Amino acid sequence: MAAMRFEAILFDCDGVLVDSEPITHRVLVQVLGERGWQLTQQECMRIFIGKAVKDEAALIEQRTGQPVTQEWLQAFWARRNEALERDLVPIAGALEAVPALHAALGGRIACASGADRGKVEMQLRKVGLYPLFEGRIFSGHEMPRSKPFPDVYLAAAEALGVDPRHCAVVEDTVTGVTAGAAAGATVFGYSPGGPGHSPAEALRAAGAVHVFEDMAALPALLSFWE
Repeated sequence: MAAMRFEAILFDCDGVLVDSEPITHRVLVQVLGERGWQLTQQECMRIFIGKAVKDEAALIEQRTGQPVTQEWLQAFWARRNEALERDLVPIAGALEAVPALHAALGGRIACASGADRGKVEMQLRKVGLYPLFEGRIFSGHEMPRSKPFPDVYLAAAEALGVDPRHCAVVEDTVTGVTAGAAAGATVFGYSPGGPGHSPAEALRAAGAVHVFEDMAALPALLSFWE
């Protein structure tokens, strides 16, 4: 691999490393429907994609007329995790791209997700990527502010000892691209088409410098980026 201008690569998780969004939103449609808010999966993804469900509590309460309690969130997370444990697969090309970038950068990669840590770690283990990110996993749930604020990316860059301006961020939603750009990183938008990913034009508008469709091509893209 050619010499790379970036000193670290910071990955989102859902929709970038693992194909989790359709599974998560299938379960979310079910639990919201049980509370009286009937949504199609497409509608659910349009509303919630890239966001933590807990951060949308006010909207859920408005639409259902019922409080979003910690008990309700825990029950949703348990059902979601059960479905992910059963059905989750990696994003096509991620199992090639991540080891290549880990090797090229001497391990200076991190996973910076808006999801809760338990979900992120479980998913990375499920698809076999956890050893490459162990000790460098960051959750927006543990930050003062979640995406679209930059906190989780700033924390990841600081932990790696790299200026955020020398980091590449890989994201697939407007919320995540906004967070990466706000951190000062160079953001690459992954938009392969289909459900679970923001459209390419929306990622560019949010601050992605380049949008790509093939995760396996990421190492070459970053190596030759000027």
